[in-house]
Amino acid sequence: MKKHLTIMAWVALMPLAGTADAVSEPEPLARWEADRTVVLEAEGVSLSDFHWMARPVVVFADSPADPQYRTQMQLLTERIDELAERDVVVIVDTDPDTRSELRMKLRPRGFMLVLVGKDGEIKFRKPMPWNVREISRSIDKIPLRQQEVRDRR
Repeated sequence: MKKHLTIMAWVALMPLAGTADAVSEPEPLARWEADRTVVLEAEGVSLSDFHWMARPVVVFADSPADPQYRTQMQLLTERIDELAERDVVVIVDTDPDTRSELRMKLRPRGFMLVLVGKDGEIKFRKPMPWNVREISRSIDKIPLRQQEVRDRR
């Protein structure tokens, strides 16, 4: 009887065995909602994670040592709070060998900056770094952003 109860307890706990990893690493949207200034790595991130919730700004490079990448990240992180006000999530991919879902979908060649709208549509692609002011101006011209500003008043 004791052996039977031990086996039943073990079988009951089996479904929980694989959940430790899922619990330890929150989903990309949850990580961004917890800290809107977080910069996410592209591995394991999908544009659909942020559909209608955030505007992904994806920064691609072939290496984290790429001078354009370093410049872009400095520009973004200096004023990331202004991007957070516009519901922007910054996602980076500096390893072409990992072939992330974002890299496969957006197909960068070397350095590239991409703004994706909340609707999932690509708003622009840039082959050189842009500062937060330029990005913010582009976002502020999007009709959905203009509606958000009106709704907040």
